[in-house]
Amino acid sequence: MEYKRGRYSWLLRPFLIIFDLAIINVLAFYFFNFNKTELVFFSINFFNNKHILYVVYSTVLWLASTSFLKFYEVYRYTSTINIFSLIIKQFVVFTIIMYAFIGAFRSIDVQSYTILRYLLLCCASISTVKLVSFYGLKSFRTFLRGNVRRVVIIGKGEGAQELKQLFTKRKALGYSIKGVFANSDNQQFTGDISDSFKFLNEGNGIDEIYCAIDELTEKQVNDYVKYAEVNHCNIKFIPTTNKLLTKRLKTDYYNYLPILSMPEVALNNDFNKFIKRIFDVIFAVLILVLVLSWLIPILFVLIKLESKGPLFYKHKRNGINYKEFYCYKFRSLKINKEMEGTYITQNDDRVTKIGRFLRKTSLDEFPQFYNVLKGDMSVVGPRPHMLSYTDDYSKKIDKYNFIFRHNVKPGVTGLAQIRGYRGEIKNDQDIINRIKFDNYYIENWSLVLDIKIIFKTIINVFRGQKEAY
Repeated sequence: MEYKRGRYSWLLRPFLIIFDLAIINVLAFYFFNFNKTELVFFSINFFNNKHILYVVYSTVLWLASTSFLKFYEVYRYTSTINIFSLIIKQFVVFTIIMYAFIGAFRSIDVQSYTILRYLLLCCASISTVKLVSFYGLKSFRTFLRGNVRRVVIIGKGEGAQELKQLFTKRKALGYSIKGVFANSDNQQFTGDISDSFKFLNEGNGIDEIYCAIDELTEKQVNDYVKYAEVNHCNIKFIPTTNKLLTKRLKTDYYNYLPILSMPEVALNNDFNKFIKRIFDVIFAVLILVLVLSWLIPILFVLIKLESKGPLFYKHKRNGINYKEFYCYKFRSLKINKEMEGTYITQNDDRVTKIGRFLRKTSLDEFPQFYNVLKGDMSVVGPRPHMLSYTDDYSKKIDKYNFIFRHNVKPGVTGLAQIRGYRGEIKNDQDIINRIKFDNYYIENWSLVLDIKIIFKTIINVFRGQKEAY
């Protein structure tokens, strides 16, 4: 998510959208042969009211085309060439939309010259306001030092130094560097990596953190991501210039310097998150009421009879944006202590008899529906890893892919889980395939895919999986 703390420039986009829609519809009334009384009195037959029909038609298709072409996605680092490219592409599409309407309603008697004048005036008006607003903000940042973002840069490499020079020289971009941190004895740095965390926690109101990701350990990356999430600031990554850019993360160009950030995947847009959350809550409540209400008393007796210890076992896991949370399971071991760096192995003597059944059928995971209700987890998503494994796995996986995996809530079940990549990690290929299926799920999410994974999981509960032990 792109946070905009303490800024008013975000109001510019809604204003531009409303202005553009007003231009294309008001000018249409004056240029085309619409019956002017139709503006006040709606025709009994909606489709005979050409002006009202055109307003609906142009508004819907303008919004759809601008969304597809990202016409309003102009940022402080966007180049003028890119803005002109957006304008040209948008008005080529709008010209097609316009002629399609005139072709469909031949009763509208409009000369080609009139249509051309209409399109040129629309283009000129919209382009002028777009460019004036863009350069107006640049002047505001340059001369009045308003609309400024406070940033810190983490790293000492070529990319980090180039970014520092860019922010320092290009005042119109509106970035104020509050610190540059790297593990180096060079006096040009504000401090080392550990100092950066002290600086951030002092409440300096940082808006964006730029990390040279290849210079950091996985734990340091985790800590920056968690800080950004808690404090609602943006985190972006500076790749090494000799490495191919990943397709997993969003790439923006600051001048000619590539900067990576978390993409807005379909699973994380507001509407889809709302739909998925409603689905999660309904499904979790059904499981808690229809299954766990009678299963918990039975398992309490069976687990207690076989070994001492609590009914539930809780352990810390990494969730969305590396946020730590307690994940709940039915206890299946004789000892209720997480052994760092060890998965349960086949024929593990720590597993109780009832525990072996629970693990074989995945019933030990059912208390995690409580985590779903709390909002720490989703019914379907990448399975959460224990904290001790996050650092180990990240060393075997491309960091960009590993960060992408933590861009969504973890799930009680997931695509990798039903494909057999679960439980014990026997070799590097196991974790590589697990991350591959997790990222495929994130990129291709749909409610239908969630339902398909749930049905496959239910089948596996009754049939069992050879990897579940």
